[in-house]
Amino acid sequence: MMLSFGSSQAFFSHRESSSRGQGIVRLCRVVSAIALIGLVGTFLPSLAQAEPIPREMIKERTERLPQRLQGIDVTEHLESKVPARLAFKDEQGRDVLYDEVVRGDLPTILTLNYSDCPMLCSLQLNALIKAMKQVDLTLGKDYRVVTVSLDPAETTERVQDWKARYMSQYARPEAGADGWKFLTGTEANIRAAAKGLGFSYAYNEKRDEYVHPAAFAIATPDGIIARYIYGLEYHPKTLRLSLIEASEGKIGSSVDRLILYCFHYDASEGRYAPVAMNIMRVSGSAGALALGGLLAGLWRGERRRKRESASLKNAS
Repeated sequence: MMLSFGSSQAFFSHRESSSRGQGIVRLCRVVSAIALIGLVGTFLPSLAQAEPIPREMIKERTERLPQRLQGIDVTEHLESKVPARLAFKDEQGRDVLYDEVVRGDLPTILTLNYSDCPMLCSLQLNALIKAMKQVDLTLGKDYRVVTVSLDPAETTERVQDWKARYMSQYARPEAGADGWKFLTGTEANIRAAAKGLGFSYAYNEKRDEYVHPAAFAIATPDGIIARYIYGLEYHPKTLRLSLIEASEGKIGSSVDRLILYCFHYDASEGRYAPVAMNIMRVSGSAGALALGGLLAGLWRGERRRKRESASLKNAS
């Protein structure tokens, strides 16, 4: 009993001390809150009367565009014709006109690059080749590519090696040899071609390189600019639908045209997005056709049963 009593006394003594400790903690919290409210009340009038920070003292958090990238951009010239009567030489050294190379019976991918580019051109053309290999359209048969070198000092031999490298990467024996043209020309004609496409570029003398945007255009068989595609990664579906749309019905199937009816190019996303109204129209038409087919089947079945019934009656 003494042990039990002593244990109980210790237990209640512990609870009383614990309660006193919690009370002290709560009291400290209340005092701290009152002190904080008083402190805010003391400084609030002065904060309310404080003058705004002058604009010249505010530091901009956005970094300025590097000088060598200023003016490097793309101004889209949709529905415009590619520049005409600009003289160039192809990879065989033959004299050609830019608009004549672009115009014909196929859509054309138009790029601006050069063989000695340290990085960007290789990344862009490698990405283009990767997308082309995943598309069930054939270079030279369903579409063409025309690349104008930004470097007026580009030689025919250099361009031949350049073309051979990318045709080897494409690795489709059925591709036409003239499906991809690499053109060289004077600086004036190069800049005129770039201006016609809306591409702005510059030469950085310190780094001995051309600075240009990562983008290409797609033209219709008549040489009308129909689409711009940006970046260093091109989705095969977007490339394929862009070429079919630019072909003006000269390539692709009825299914492709149905897809283009239901999907329109979203420039803000850089891809083809579904159009709800058109999808509803197609779904409604498909539903009506299915219902019509079902009713026609039922009608034919009913006629067949009537004929069989009549035949049985006549036989009896």
